[in-house]
Amino acid sequence: MEFTVPKFIEKEAKIIGPLTFKQFLCLLIPGATVFLAYYTLPLAIAILLAIVLMGGGIALAFLKIGGRSFPVVMKNFVTFYPSVKLYVWKRKAIPPKIIKKEEVKQKKKEIAISPKVTESKLKNLSSRIETFR
Repeated sequence: MEFTVPKFIEKEAKIIGPLTFKQFLCLLIPGATVFLAYYTLPLAIAILLAIVLMGGGIALAFLKIGGRSFPVVMKNFVTFYPSVKLYVWKRKAIPPKIIKKEEVKQKKKEIAISPKVTESKLKNLSSRIETFR
């Protein structure tokens, strides 16, 4: 009895409830910051800071773009954007090939002169291939 074994399984363990450890940290750090801001800053500023920080934390924890997590997408963006990009395309100058009419006629004659393969020759060849061991 054969069993198919799945490959490339990338699944992180759920540590805290339905959250992985990374997701938990992505929500814990902004949550703690918002908690401190609530008691130290005026309410209007604390609410704005809470919206921004918790939105970012939720995006870091749960958002996937193209099957990749948001931190991976941001890392790729940050490393790609400032790097130097130089796109160079050098076209090779190929001179046009001039074909004379005489050469075309000569090629047609060569094709016409080649021996034709008949059905009996094909059957003979196929039987020889099948019986060859």
